[in-house]
Amino acid sequence: MAGHSQFKNIMYRKGAQDAKKAKIFTKIIREIISAAKGGAPDPNSNPRLRSAIQWAREENLPRDRIEAAVKRGSGNIDADHFEAVRYEGYGPGGTALIIQALTDNRNRTASDIRAAFSKFGGNLGEPGSVSFMFSHAGLIAYPAAAANEEAMFEAVLEAGADNCEFDGAQHSVFCAHDSFLQVRDALEKRFGAPAFAKLVWQPQNTVTVNEDQAKSLLKLIDALEDNDDVQEVFANFEIPEAMLARLSA
Repeated sequence: MAGHSQFKNIMYRKGAQDAKKAKIFTKIIREIISAAKGGAPDPNSNPRLRSAIQWAREENLPRDRIEAAVKRGSGNIDADHFEAVRYEGYGPGGTALIIQALTDNRNRTASDIRAAFSKFGGNLGEPGSVSFMFSHAGLIAYPAAAANEEAMFEAVLEAGADNCEFDGAQHSVFCAHDSFLQVRDALEKRFGAPAFAKLVWQPQNTVTVNEDQAKSLLKLIDALEDNDDVQEVFANFEIPEAMLARLSA
């Protein structure tokens, strides 16, 4: 994936055209419920809920389902309890993966994730086994039309962010975990609501994989993403453009 924005090497996620809407909606609804349960039901005072609702709108989740999920999470309707769990492991080629999940059954989720790692040449590790290779950072993304590179870069510096990357289509702004809300709010005042804003696991270094390793790794990530309990998968791999084109053909 060399040549793309750094974020596309940080988090691998299937595009909407490759994923079933039902699975995406399930993940979004879980995130809304969990966000509303963990904070206020008003997105203006609950940043996590605001991001979840924004994600829902991007994926065209019907408004009534968004509102129902908020009510479930805020206690107005009986709701399942979803626990946030992080898994860490090694994939093909020595790549490192961090999986964030929301689950109502830790044993089931751990078993499913372990099976996916085993099937595609990886190993599920203990907590902390790979997270030291990543930085927990904030990521705020804006489309290219929001500002030119110079204006965005100046705003990013003023807001206290660490870095801004532009790939021709998107500005990707990175900041420290503890300054995420400050940076996001400052940029939102200047440029409006971002395309998305979330906390991510940013690899300190990337690992370039060969074609066989890449095939297995992408199958592993697809299997993890297909699990309803898995919200996001972060990895430190690098796939050259020519190889990626062959794999996508």
